[in-house]
Amino acid sequence: MLLAGADEHDLTKLAEYQAIGGYKQVPKARKLSSDDLIALLQAANLRGRGGAGFPMGRKASLLDRASPKPKYLVVNADESEPGAFKDREVMARVPHRLLEGCLIAAHAIESKDVFIYIRGEYLTEYEILQRAVDEAAKAKIFGDVNVTVYRGAGAYICGEETALLDSLEGRRGQPRPRPPFPPVQGLYAAPTQINNVCTIATVPAILELGPEEFTHFGTPGSPGTVVFSVSGNVAKPGNYELELGTSMRELIYTHAGGIADGHQLKAVIPGGSSVPALSARQIDVPLDYDSLGAIGTFFGAASLIVVDERCCMVQLALRSTKFYMHESCGKCTPCREGTRWMVQLLEKLEAGHGDAADLDLLRKVCDRVEGKSLCALGDFAVWPVQSYMDKWGEEFVAHVEQGGCPYSGDSSLEGIFAPSDQHTHSTVATVPA
Repeated sequence: MLLAGADEHDLTKLAEYQAIGGYKQVPKARKLSSDDLIALLQAANLRGRGGAGFPMGRKASLLDRASPKPKYLVVNADESEPGAFKDREVMARVPHRLLEGCLIAAHAIESKDVFIYIRGEYLTEYEILQRAVDEAAKAKIFGDVNVTVYRGAGAYICGEETALLDSLEGRRGQPRPRPPFPPVQGLYAAPTQINNVCTIATVPAILELGPEEFTHFGTPGSPGTVVFSVSGNVAKPGNYELELGTSMRELIYTHAGGIADGHQLKAVIPGGSSVPALSARQIDVPLDYDSLGAIGTFFGAASLIVVDERCCMVQLALRSTKFYMHESCGKCTPCREGTRWMVQLLEKLEAGHGDAADLDLLRKVCDRVEGKSLCALGDFAVWPVQSYMDKWGEEFVAHVEQGGCPYSGDSSLEGIFAPSDQHTHSTVATVPA
């Protein structure tokens, strides 16, 4: 649905996209009323592909279309979650499909202004997308809709929808208190719908197939296909578009070629670095929102990070937490202070100076952050660490009992420091064998 035709055609070009039926769903959508189009999207039960899984049609129905203010459609292309690179491929290979989805979604909410907020580091993808916008505009496909591609400046926090809106308005990207929520008061204090790239790019398929046929793919609670990003210790990392409900084992061992170099699976982080990890015994699970939620994790960004037995989980926790500490906007105290405390405690454990009280304190700090920060970044910092301690707690205890890392310098993360190290000058001590 998302990448269809991209192997056979250069779908970055308007003529080739139109040759396979591109943009044919726009006039079909415009013949429908806003209410009818939203009802169609609700019937398809297209769940948001950005992480939360909130149904797109339901989100559109919440928008205050009675407001006299302009209505805005914002596409969140600030793909900054470690392990996620699916949006990047969609924008690089099928940009016109994204734009077609934008035009349909804009009609549904009676919007004349579309903003695509793209991650600043995605320069190549920005250039491809901007060329597609220029080409479609020149061909007068947009009609009276304006499409603006806006480059971010590299802040992870701007993937959070309200921080993204602040950045779009020219301010420092920081989360807003809610309510009011964006469907009521979003960009420029006007009603705003915000959706992920893959969510919007799926919309043309719903119009083409019809909602009933669309729901035949995937599962009843999670219909359609998803582009899964797979990275880490697999033989064939990359993006794989599969139906929702595909087994995690199938994705890892059939499509991604299994664990690289004959090593053993140790952990899978199923939704990007921010979600709780699963052990090797938990991979016989369908990859959909409800099934992953039932075992204590999240579908997230559909981005699987595969970890083999060579990895020290304390080092992995430290690397993850350094990222979230570095990317914390600092607006709220639990996240700003809590992530730094977590890093300091994990560094102490890894250096061999920790004791049992530090393990207890690390748990308490996690509890003080989780659910108490202004946005979800605080939770994102906590959930990996909590899951590593729950499932591989013996490694944390071993760091205390042995006075250092039990891998004795042989961990696959040894010497690989997070980018924030250059700013904090923090180090992880190597314990001699």
